[in-house]
Amino acid sequence: MPRLIHLNGPTGVGKSTLAARYAGAHPGTLNLDADEIVRMIGGWREDFSATVALVRPLAITMAAHHLSTGHDVVMPQLVMRHDQRDRFAAAATSAGADYLEFVLLAPAEVAVSRFQQRDHHIDHVVGGASAVGHSHERITAYLTPRTVVIDAGGDADQTYTSLIAALAEQPGSVRPAG
Repeated sequence: MPRLIHLNGPTGVGKSTLAARYAGAHPGTLNLDADEIVRMIGGWREDFSATVALVRPLAITMAAHHLSTGHDVVMPQLVMRHDQRDRFAAAATSAGADYLEFVLLAPAEVAVSRFQQRDHHIDHVVGGASAVGHSHERITAYLTPRTVVIDAGGDADQTYTSLIAALAEQPGSVRPAG
């Protein structure tokens, strides 16, 4: 059964890096990085929030279509509201797929440091270190007892190994680790 693998977590924690690695190791998997879709919408720099509102439905449609072809989707996307997450989960279900959410967490100071060291096209519209700290606080408040949290405080290899192990523990998820 295809899976929508949602990599959630604060800005700068490594979601996009892990998604690209996972898709690269699993042929046919769509790396649905909404930050890349945002850049396709005119005026995204001037009104980032409005652009994200346009992109979310596009991402849901893209995910549902790709899942319906029998292929996985890995989606690195910060979602801090359960109703938004539920829309992605419903799209997966409607396409006959499983929805698996993993929240990547590192200490706030690690996420801030990574953010400050990177050069990403959306960084200037996301805000600075205070915005990263705020997203860390909000995602921590978003967690439920059933949320699968992956420690992303180490290096990318450690985090990827933890992700693959967590995927293997999910029902119906016997897949090559890549």
